[in-house]
Amino acid sequence: MLPKVTSVLACALLMSAFGPQPFARAQESSAKTLETGTFHGKVHQTSGRATIYQEPDGTLVLRLTDFKTSNGPDVHVILVAVKDAEDNSNFLKTGTARVELGKLKGNEGDQNYSIPKGTDLKKYQTVSIYCERFNANFGAAPLEKF
Repeated sequence: MLPKVTSVLACALLMSAFGPQPFARAQESSAKTLETGTFHGKVHQTSGRATIYQEPDGTLVLRLTDFKTSNGPDVHVILVAVKDAEDNSNFLKTGTARVELGKLKGNEGDQNYSIPKGTDLKKYQTVSIYCERFNANFGAAPLEKF
């Protein structure tokens, strides 16, 4: 009985470690890469890549990879209608057009955000990690066509 339990546990561990990766790669390969950019931030060290994919059904997804930033309260992922953004950019005061993609899911690691249907990617050229509470841009990734 013990060898069977050990084998089942070993298989479960292997599946959890390696199972989702081929599926994720297959899913990503069916999506078309539209734009990409690298994060920068000085006051709040922010790094990683932001990439916008178009799924076969036309939906747009922003994927953050190798992402890392500071922890903070009320931090959001937004698309902003600027070519780039500095650390002190205050989008609330300047009235810069923006599209909310949601609260930041974590300050480290890969993560996905849905982009609302009809979002004009020619207008919204930068991804920002933005703290609403302190009106502070933690980091920005200017996007370029892929």
